[in-house]
Amino acid sequence: MDDMLKDFVVEALELATNVEEHLLTLERNPGDLNTLNAVFRSFHTIKGGAGFMNLPAMVSACHLTENLFDALRTGQVPVTPIAIEAALQASGFVADQLDELANGAQPESLSAMPASLEDILTSAIEGKTEAPAATPAVAAAAVTSVTAVSTVGDDGLDWNALYLAVVPAGTVPELTVASVAPTVTAEAAPAAAAAKPAEANKPWDGVDRRGGGDKQGGALKEDSIRVDAVKLDTLLEVAGESVQAANQASVLLEKLAQFPVEGHAATLMAALAETLNRASRYSTELQRATLATRMQPVGKLFQKFPRLVRELAKDLGKDVELQIEGAETEVDRVVVDSLYDPLVHMLRNSLDHGIEEAAVRAKSGKPAKSTILLKAWQEASSVMIELSDDGKGMDGQQLRAKAISKGLISDNAAQTQEEMLQLVFLPGFSTKEVANSVSGRGVGMDVVKTAVEKHRGAITIDSVLGSGTRFSIRLPIELSIVPTMLVRSSDAALALPMAVVQRVVELPEEFEQVGGAPVLRDQGRPLPVRSLAGALAYEVGVEKVGIVIAAPQPYILSVGMVEGTADLVIKPMTAITVPGIAGTARSAEGELVLVVGLSFLLDGCRSTPRLAA
Repeated sequence: MDDMLKDFVVEALELATNVEEHLLTLERNPGDLNTLNAVFRSFHTIKGGAGFMNLPAMVSACHLTENLFDALRTGQVPVTPIAIEAALQASGFVADQLDELANGAQPESLSAMPASLEDILTSAIEGKTEAPAATPAVAAAAVTSVTAVSTVGDDGLDWNALYLAVVPAGTVPELTVASVAPTVTAEAAPAAAAAKPAEANKPWDGVDRRGGGDKQGGALKEDSIRVDAVKLDTLLEVAGESVQAANQASVLLEKLAQFPVEGHAATLMAALAETLNRASRYSTELQRATLATRMQPVGKLFQKFPRLVRELAKDLGKDVELQIEGAETEVDRVVVDSLYDPLVHMLRNSLDHGIEEAAVRAKSGKPAKSTILLKAWQEASSVMIELSDDGKGMDGQQLRAKAISKGLISDNAAQTQEEMLQLVFLPGFSTKEVANSVSGRGVGMDVVKTAVEKHRGAITIDSVLGSGTRFSIRLPIELSIVPTMLVRSSDAALALPMAVVQRVVELPEEFEQVGGAPVLRDQGRPLPVRSLAGALAYEVGVEKVGIVIAAPQPYILSVGMVEGTADLVIKPMTAITVPGIAGTARSAEGELVLVVGLSFLLDGCRSTPRLAA
């Protein structure tokens, strides 16, 4: 069983179990609208996953049950015993199919939805108060037991009856008429044929078969455990705080060791140092183990997109191939969950805006089939996700003209190519004159930027007119602990993400001036110098140290001093919003540290609102 099907089975089994509990509650309280909605959502969720997994029988059962509960919750039909019974049978059928999948059955080997289940669901949807009559199993006894027909031989003895009389019950398989009574009349044959489908279409018998079967299905449920994400977040926070506490204790112990101690006190100091080192090591291992529980491969996210691209390309009349690389790259599960909508927006824009029609591609000498590449890889302490296409690219001047015409920027804003491309992230910006089902409503790319920056990430654009566009997203591998460089500027303790720190340089007394702005040559290239204190609206003091920032347009960030590096437990700022600051942390000495945002640094210490000024 592949991972995607496995995840679906585990989640759907949990939903099916919850459905049964809800139905029993609903039987006692038919007017509970919350329970009706909960059952409706559960079957709707299972149906969506079953459709993606190509399980038609499950889809049909869930679809009918979904229709039933849509009618129940809107008051079109009353909650009757037949409605509860129909839903219980549907839930049992779904659970049985899921259990078969858990036990190793292939999706194509699953049975079709029983006609009796369809009949009772249809009757419930129509508001009937009685279940449909079951299909009579004509002469069923004649085909299932040899005692239902005469098996008397030519000698006048019923040898079958005599055999069953001396053989203990249950020690021999049931015999059919075809094997022991060739004298059964021809009329019994159609009856036997009718009995078999009647048996197959019988309602769910109420037996819970989940957890039964061979050990293969048990292994599916035992190799993973579902834990509330809030509990994992709490555990990670506690683990991070324990590491910080151990680090602070180590600093205090170093300061205490500066005082002379003798005799028994020296022995106790040595024992304390050894114990503290062991506690620090264990807390660090706990932190790493907790972080590992939150890591997920981005492939779980990427595998949802091939079908999306296929359907959208079909609707737009374009021939597009989606290529995926680096699906095994791991990132924090919160990041994986939050990236779905942004990537969907980017894929929609690439298909609608970027990829040309086949005739246009042919005139440009491009192959008829276009390519979209979705790639992920790890780079230092960050995860890079890149979405690129071989379409027509983006015209910066056209973007700028459109933004000005919509009143999103002033006539003097966005002068460079980089700034022009960044205009697509402005709320309300769209180059579409008429909205369609894919894009053009002025929402999407601003949502992408907001979602990325919410997780202390950054997004950049690189586009060549006529060749294609590339979106690059940089995100921390995990969200709560970030490697940083500790600096001090204007007497404020600040931390810069190491993901963009290239190296530290010494600043001269005077700088070259280009256009009235300070410039310093680094390894032969002139780089602008920008004050961190000035960018954060602090009072600028003496800044003798420069940090080369690895941004799309590199520059040197001047600070007062560099105090070292540290892995900090970052806590987001929820009560207030400070431009350029992504969160707070505590240093090993216990001092409050402000963490500068990654996107702020990659944008050259310029916030987005200034671009639109």
